[in-house]
This record gives sequence, structure tokens and C-alpha cells, in this order.
Amino acid sequence: MSTESRMTPHDSPAGWHPLFRRPSTRLGWWSIALAVVFVVLSVVNSAVFMRLTADAPWRQTVLPFYGIAMMACGLAAGIVGLLAIVRQHERSLFVWLTLIPGLGVILLVLGEFLVPH
Repeated sequence: MSTESRMTPHDSPAGWHPLFRRPSTRLGWWSIALAVVFVVLSVVNSAVFMRLTADAPWRQTVLPFYGIAMMACGLAAGIVGLLAIVRQHERSLFVWLTLIPGLGVILLVLGEFLVPH
């Protein structure tokens, strides 16, 4: 009988620290997917939309919704990652890294409200 058949979802293969394994819960995978979507949307925002001229007629109607969707993905990734860590005892490093976009969005929103321009 192999040792892998007796492993629980939170055990790690021989030689691997539990932090360096893939997520074992659905919430963990969702948080990673949302964080990846946030990063892709941020890259597209920086590479495409920020380089547009201000006279593009559709820019003022599309970009606010795009920005809100991007921030919602980052915040959702952080919240779902935190739920996976706290409630389902997820210990994958990748899920811990999804807390960064969530914290970044929270700090951005707080900074917009607390520091006047």
C-alpha cells in the first residue's frame, strides 16, 4: 500500500512543507482564481486603458465600471482567502498571497476617504 493513499488533504508529500503545496479547499481555489483575475485586470488597465488619450468618447463610461469590477475582484480574493484560512484551515502559501490584493484594495479605499485631495 502506498503512503499517498493514506494522506489526508492537509498532509504534504514527503519533503514538502505544507505552505508550498496546492490549495486543498474550494475556497482556496476560488481565492486564487479571483486574485489571478485581479492581476490580469490590473495589467490590462495599466497597459491599455491608462495609455489612451483623454478624448476617447467611451472612456468616461467604461472605465469606472472596469475599475469597480477590478477592485471587487481584489477585495473578493482577499475575503475568500481569509475565509479559507480561518474556517477551513487552508495553509497553502498561494492562498496566503491572495490576502495581498484584498489588503491593497482596502488600503486604497480607506486612503481615498481619509486623506482629502
